[in-house]
Amino acid sequence: MTSGLEELQLATLALVVVGGFAAGWVDAVVGGGGLIQLPVLLLVPGISPVQALATNKMGSIFGTTTSAVTYYRRAHPDLKTALPMAGVALVGSFGGAIVATVLPAEVFKPIIVLALIAVAVFTALRPTAGTLTQLRYKGARHLGAAAGIGLVIGFYDGLIGPGTGSFLIIAMVALLGYNFLASSAKAKIVNMATNLGALAFFLPSGALLWGLGLVLGLVNMAGGYVGARMAVTQGSKFIRVVFLFVVAALIIKLGYDVLQENVLGR
Repeated sequence: MTSGLEELQLATLALVVVGGFAAGWVDAVVGGGGLIQLPVLLLVPGISPVQALATNKMGSIFGTTTSAVTYYRRAHPDLKTALPMAGVALVGSFGGAIVATVLPAEVFKPIIVLALIAVAVFTALRPTAGTLTQLRYKGARHLGAAAGIGLVIGFYDGLIGPGTGSFLIIAMVALLGYNFLASSAKAKIVNMATNLGALAFFLPSGALLWGLGLVLGLVNMAGGYVGARMAVTQGSKFIRVVFLFVVAALIIKLGYDVLQENVLGR
């Protein structure tokens, strides 16, 4: 069993600790911590992309669990919606991880970039969206829409990953009618399940670096706790601002990937 710490230099370990804390904070507020955490993991000597993905999921599940508990204790999210969403999202994430082994993520990246641009435009042009909770549906229709969101975004998390929390938040704001704070609180519960689904796929492969994953998990927990407390204290307006920054960063990162793969041919 490989820990991932055998050849890790102190400077690289320090970078992993800082990156893991920052990723936990970002994930707790709006999602998108993978944008920080995955590139940091890929700096570890000898690590493969699959090992980085598996270890990233292990670190993230510690952070999302901590922030989910913190949100639950302070913001009291509606579990009647969050738990069914999480269950369906877990299945979707497992399915996405399977598809990722046979269909490269590069096929989907241009579509994801366009979706992120649409999300950013929607959020920027509608400053009142997500300030108040005004549910679009009731009863079975509400649960059905929530389950659909969980399935689609859970599949995305297993397939590609970065920005899952952001997609969950904006879907719950735009399609279900929750405010940003309520959406972020529920997103952590769902994101915890999607991380678990993808991790369940990676575990039998032996790709997980346990030692590195535990270090990452501990600092993710700290970042998740601080981020969740700050989000609850500052409220929906703060989450909306951070959300726009993270979505912009995702557009730049994935857009650059698409440019390299399809235009520069790298």
